[in-house]
Amino acid sequence: MATTSLPLEGIRVVEFTHMVMGPTCGMILADLGAEVIKVEPPGGDKTRKLPGLGIGFFRTFNRNKKSVVLDLESAAGRADALALIGASDVLLENFRPGYMAALGLDYAALAARFPRLIYVSMKGFLPGPYERRTALDEVVQMMGGLSYMTGPPGRPLRAGTSVNDIMGGMFGALGALAALRERERTGRGQEVQSALFENCVFLCAQHIQQYQMTGEPPPPMPTRVSAWSVYDVFALADGELFVAAVSDKQFVALCEVLGCPELAREPQFATNAARVAARPELLARLAPIFARQRVAPLSAALEAAGLPFAPIVRPEQLLDDPHLKASGGIVPMATDDGGMTQVVPLPLLLAGRRPPVRRPLPRAGEHTEQVLAALGRAADRSTKA
Repeated sequence: MATTSLPLEGIRVVEFTHMVMGPTCGMILADLGAEVIKVEPPGGDKTRKLPGLGIGFFRTFNRNKKSVVLDLESAAGRADALALIGASDVLLENFRPGYMAALGLDYAALAARFPRLIYVSMKGFLPGPYERRTALDEVVQMMGGLSYMTGPPGRPLRAGTSVNDIMGGMFGALGALAALRERERTGRGQEVQSALFENCVFLCAQHIQQYQMTGEPPPPMPTRVSAWSVYDVFALADGELFVAAVSDKQFVALCEVLGCPELAREPQFATNAARVAARPELLARLAPIFARQRVAPLSAALEAAGLPFAPIVRPEQLLDDPHLKASGGIVPMATDDGGMTQVVPLPLLLAGRRPPVRRPLPRAGEHTEQVLAALGRAADRSTKA
């Protein structure tokens, strides 16, 4: 158990969330030291039992939390929820539009009663014509420009992870931190809203700006006109490697590493602009040179020369990545079934350390009696896991 203090110690968060966006927000606040109490329905959050690509959601985004089971459809459950909300600094929710209002747990219903409460609502869309639509990460990737930019022409392709869900949780946490800071000055809470669609548009903002500056629609990334001549994945004798040379100096160094220094001296390859204009010829010349190389020795030579390169890595291979293992980027966590797993902590350092895993993944309702007893509530009135 970690003993060093964390920035959000003393802050209590009550979390009414499921899937990825809301739990990500709660996990960030929990990792930073807040006491995060996850409210689950009887039987536990359904995210715990997702199959396929969703199987890792719960373990990934719900660490460092306590679990309380409440039946919000019952009067007793709502009464306990209100008691918990009243004892909390921040409320998180990412349910469908209108659900919390139907329970009497929306911000409008709570603000007068709990004026210091910070209420973080994470939805598919911010208020506007789309706000009642049902959204998923893939839905907003399609309508926010990301899938178009990722796939080849005519084949929009979603990103390979839940980028908008995770980003929505990050912005929810950022908004919560800003609201906590403002509450120190004003004494009042506020509603914070984050949304998937607007996240995705923000991700594509550079392409929107590119169009306004050039008048030309930006092409999908697989057909983009690169700003650099060498910026691609190359086939090697025993695998593939992404290699880049984004300056004249780097191109000269790359040619030295590849054993073809004369290539850098040819007039049509003398500058980056010239190399971009002659890119098809340059890549055709480089391809057989790369094909004779092997991944390990070429990687070592590129690193020694200070050149950008990257192996093509699958997610499961990261469990054995030497940098992650040495830098604390993969850490153990006890699971809710008594086992152990490896998880990825927040990608930041605070005073030279990664925010730690402080507690095992909670079992559904594990902390119900403890939390409600501290509030003076009768735990058996509204909790049947």
